[in-house]
Amino acid sequence: MKVKRSRKALAALRSGPAGRPFIILTGLSGSGKSQAMRALEDLGFFCVDNLPITLIPTLARMAARTDDIERVAIVVDVRERTLLKAFPRVYRQLKAMRGIHPILIFLEATHAALVRRFSETRRPHPLAAGRSVSEGIREERGRLADVRELADEILDTSDLTVHELRRFFMSLSRDRSQTSLVVNLLSFGFKQGVPVDADLLFDARCLPNPHFVPTLRRRTGRDRAVVSFMERDVSTRQFIQRLEEYVAFVLPFYVAEGKSYLTVAIGCTGGRHRSVMIAERLARQLAHTPGAQIRVRHRDIRQVSR
Repeated sequence: MKVKRSRKALAALRSGPAGRPFIILTGLSGSGKSQAMRALEDLGFFCVDNLPITLIPTLARMAARTDDIERVAIVVDVRERTLLKAFPRVYRQLKAMRGIHPILIFLEATHAALVRRFSETRRPHPLAAGRSVSEGIREERGRLADVRELADEILDTSDLTVHELRRFFMSLSRDRSQTSLVVNLLSFGFKQGVPVDADLLFDARCLPNPHFVPTLRRRTGRDRAVVSFMERDVSTRQFIQRLEEYVAFVLPFYVAEGKSYLTVAIGCTGGRHRSVMIAERLARQLAHTPGAQIRVRHRDIRQVSR
């Protein structure tokens, strides 16, 4: 990955004395601007695609004055007809504007990589009407040469996967100490259906069921009596230990991948006893995982046991 990096530009990605971050993404078609914008959107940026050049100063003034918009990212490219003529003047105007800190990021890739991407997606190149993709790429590269010279960051995405590109943009904006992954621990009952949004799903129906103990039936996995019942069973203790070890092992990989949300679902028959207790225990175990924020939700805990 080839990057021309400016320390001043990197500082602009965080709000500070210089003003609020105002990122402009531009570059060659097929270089990954859409994926970059999605990564910034996940980081809390207010994102706008293909905003007319003449409206950029208006948006910048709005961002500088309102508390509702803290960070902005916009995408401009050759689809905007006035890009080549008007952009240099507009960007100088942004540089002089108080309350914002503009940064121009130019994405590009090798000719071969761009041809391959257009071939894989079967999308037409915006400048290749009636011509080959290669001709459109060459013309676009020539047209954008002056805009490229203005860039604070130049990123060559030729060898980057979508996940690597996402990680790059997240690394620009995020402190190491800042939460990057929200982990939703979801307990549920198979009787009420499997959650469709689960990334990882574990089945606890193989463990002894407190439901069949009359004094525990109407209690939940949050109650001390149910917890004690489950802790006395060797297989349950082993299940929880292995589950904790596995989830603790894989979480750093999800953080490194740049994933924003991870739902770990633990199911039992009714969703009131075993899955609840295990989710609560797992939450305590993972509470101090670097880069992760742990949340717990018990979907079916209010279901009445019969």
